[in-house]
Order: sequence, then structure tokens, then C-alpha cells
Amino acid sequence: MTTLRATDWKQLQNGSDIRGVALEGMAGEPVNLTPEVATTLGKAFVTWLGQTLARSPETLTVAIGRDSRLSGPALMQAVAAGMTALGTRVYDFAMASTPAMFMSTVTPGFDCDGAIMLTASHLPFNRNGLKFFTAQGGLSKPDISRILALAADHDFAIASEPGSLQSHDFISVYAQQLVQGIRQGVNHPHHYDRPLQGLKIVVDAGNGAGGFYATQVLQPLGADTTGSQFLEPDGQFPNHVPNPEHATAMAAIRQAVLAQQADLGIIFDTDVDRAAAVDAQGRELNRNLLIALIAAIVLTEHPGSTVVTDSITSDGLTQFIEQDLQGVHHRFRRGYKNVISEAMRLNEAGQACWLAMETSGHGALKENYFLDDGAYLVSKLLVELARAKLAGNTLGDRIATLKEPAESREFRLAIAAADFASYGTAVIEELQAFAAAQADWEVVPKNYEGVRITCRSPQEDGWFLLRLSLHDPVLPLNIESNVSGGCDRIRQRLLTFFAGFDRLELTPLQG
Repeated sequence: MTTLRATDWKQLQNGSDIRGVALEGMAGEPVNLTPEVATTLGKAFVTWLGQTLARSPETLTVAIGRDSRLSGPALMQAVAAGMTALGTRVYDFAMASTPAMFMSTVTPGFDCDGAIMLTASHLPFNRNGLKFFTAQGGLSKPDISRILALAADHDFAIASEPGSLQSHDFISVYAQQLVQGIRQGVNHPHHYDRPLQGLKIVVDAGNGAGGFYATQVLQPLGADTTGSQFLEPDGQFPNHVPNPEHATAMAAIRQAVLAQQADLGIIFDTDVDRAAAVDAQGRELNRNLLIALIAAIVLTEHPGSTVVTDSITSDGLTQFIEQDLQGVHHRFRRGYKNVISEAMRLNEAGQACWLAMETSGHGALKENYFLDDGAYLVSKLLVELARAKLAGNTLGDRIATLKEPAESREFRLAIAAADFASYGTAVIEELQAFAAAQADWEVVPKNYEGVRITCRSPQEDGWFLLRLSLHDPVLPLNIESNVSGGCDRIRQRLLTFFAGFDRLELTPLQG
């Protein structure tokens, strides 16, 4: 029996996921996600699932998969042992992706009652975690709290006969779904089965779980994947951080695209729920550019519909979506679950929304269960790439009118206060009052997070957003400007304001 206190269990919660330290090796980070803890979490999940579905754990089928992390095999075995101890049938998918685990709950022939992915996304090698799914999607924050409460109580009904553990190659099933979707989407008049024939596409999996996309999706479709890199799973992540937001990672795929003279480069994060791309000219298609490109595709399919994004997207993206594409841009909050939930809420309220996307690379489409799936997202790009080639166009033509800022910077101001949330909220409120008193600054209406200010001076010509971090004692500050030196001018004015707050670490802003 585990000896963790209830408060220790709560510390494993990271929003709608569970995350912890699974391996030693980092100073000041004691291991708290042990195999024993994982076994208890397996029991807690099937107990919660049984209560939710009004069924006993013995009648449930749950799939489990993992990414390339070193702690994955041991933790996966432990979670499975916890579930089978309560009589649940468990499917072992071995190496998988987070989106594939969800798809196991809606794929005929599997129709799993629940699924678990062992991953900690792009975090360091010593971390790991659990993401949970049912056919309704990923679990919510209250669901995770309930599972952790069940783990803390440790009151489980052990089955008289353990459940079975069966191995399945589900990633091949999932890959075939993507293959069929691309074939149908392109509908090539001469090469239906191989619609990517004649295209060179480079994949960078960052030594995570995404290598299958090159071998099981692109190659069967006829693409030349020469030059693809870091496809081999390696939980040490020896080449670069598997994160499409990271500059080193994007530089790696960009270099590969240019060296191979490829038509497109694709990069995934560790568990393939995020992605980015690089076009034939070496332009990085991430953040605002990737949202713009996917929005252009989606708004062609669903004219006039709404695109939900997080709070730090650019003014140029809003103009592109609303003026050039004749859609609606609903700029919401940071956090991919927030963005997806808002899109679903809008649809329920009667406002058509087919795309929810965060600048981090999380992108979810209504046509795909609002699942943030990096592989599905780039598959949409590949359909568009193949169609563009047939028409004598390029992928970049779709976003030719997108206005990009001249400069963009982010600063993270640490809060040294016990009640950091209250302190940060007070700073935001005072900044809003300060900005409202400036002749050339204007508080942006319909802002759902922090305070966003438009800077109308020709010397600044941009905007900034100050918000409270979702999890950390930090005030992230994003600044964009359409003129050279504009970010620095805005920064200097803000530095004067922030100087009045002695609990803020202003060093990042002073450089």
C-alpha cells in the first residue's frame, strides 16, 4: 500500500493531466511518480471510470500507451498491473501517440472505455505523466482531482480473477486512418493511392513517438522522406528538445529542409499532439503562421465560421482571419484545453466553430472530435500541399496577405509573493488603469485574459499583453510591434510602471 499523503497526491496534478518526477538525476527534484504510485493511479482510474459509466471495473476495457521516455516501460507495466488487479481488460499499445490513445476509444473493433497515455510532453527526461481519455475526450481538471482523491483513499475492490493484458499494434491502425484521410482529401486524378508522389517531405520526430509518421503515413502515400531525422525513440532526447516552440528544434528541421531541398518539413513534440512545419523556402510555419495557414484551409471548407485562438496571437492574424478570409477571430485564453473548451461552447451556443488552435502548436478541429492532434493537423497541410501542386500553386500562397509583426518578444516576470495570484492580479489591474491614462495606449475590449493594450504611437505601433501564468508564480509579458525598435520603446515605458512593484523580478525586462 502506498504511503503518500493526500497533499502529495494533489501535487501530481497539472491541470487536466498528472505529471511527476519519475527518474533521479536532477538536483532538487525527488522522485514522486514511482511504479507503486503508478499502480495506485491505474486502480484509481478504472474505479473512477466504472463510477462514471455505472459499470464495474471487471466489465471495462482500457488501452495504455507511452512515448519514448526512459521511465515509460516500468510505469506502463505498473499502471496496467493496477488496472488488471481490479479485473479490467487492458490493451498494451506499447509506443504510441497521445492522439492515437484517444482514437482507440472511438475506433470500431477497439471501442475502449478509456485510455491512458504515459507522457510529459517536451519536459526533461526525468519527468513523466499520465493523460486520460474517454470517448468524450480528455478528462477535465475536476476529473483528475477525483482520481487523485480515490488514489489517496486507497479503497479498491480487488477482483477475484485479474483482468487480461493483451498487446496490440494500434499505431498502425491509427496511421492507416491518416493515410485514408489524405487519399480522400487529395483525391488525386492519376495517383489516388499515392497522392504525395513527387513530393519530398522531411520529418523530425525529436526522438519522441512521431517517427511512425514518416514510415507508416508518408511513405505509403508515395512521399520521398529522405533526410528525415531523429525518428528513433530515445528518452534521453540527445539531439534537441522535442518541442515545436523551441528555437533549436525549429532550426534543426529548417536546416534539414534546406539541405534536402524538400517541399515541406514536419516536426512533432514528444507525444505528437503538437506539430509545426517549414516550407520549401525555409520559412518556419509555427505560431501565428501555422494558425493562419490552417485557418485558411478550414475557412475555405466552412466559410464565415469562427476560429478560436489563445490570447497572444497577433493583430495581423486577426486582420487576416476577419478581413482576408471573412471569418471570425475569437481570441480567448492561454491553455489548449481552454481554447478547445471555448470552441465547443461556441458551437453549443449556435456559433459555428471548426478550429481551435493555440500558438504552442496545439490545434483541434471539430471534424476530428476537437482532438489536439499534431499528426492530423499536418495531414491537413499535406492535403493542401498536394492540391496546390496540382494547381501549380504553393502552400505559401494561402497566407500571402498575412501581415507579420516586425518584432515580437516575451518576458517572464517572476512574482516573489506568497499569494502570487492575488499579487499578480493586482499588478494587472493597476496596469490597466495606468494604460487607460496614456494618450496613445488603448485597452483592448473583449479581452478574456490579463490586460491587452494597443499602442498607437507610430514609434511603437503594436500591442502588449500582461497575464498571470496558468500554473507558475509568473507574469508573462508579450510585446509585438510593426516597426523596428518598437518593442524596446514599449518595454522601456513598462519598466517605469513595473518599478513600483517590489515583489516582481524585473531583470528579464531590464536587458
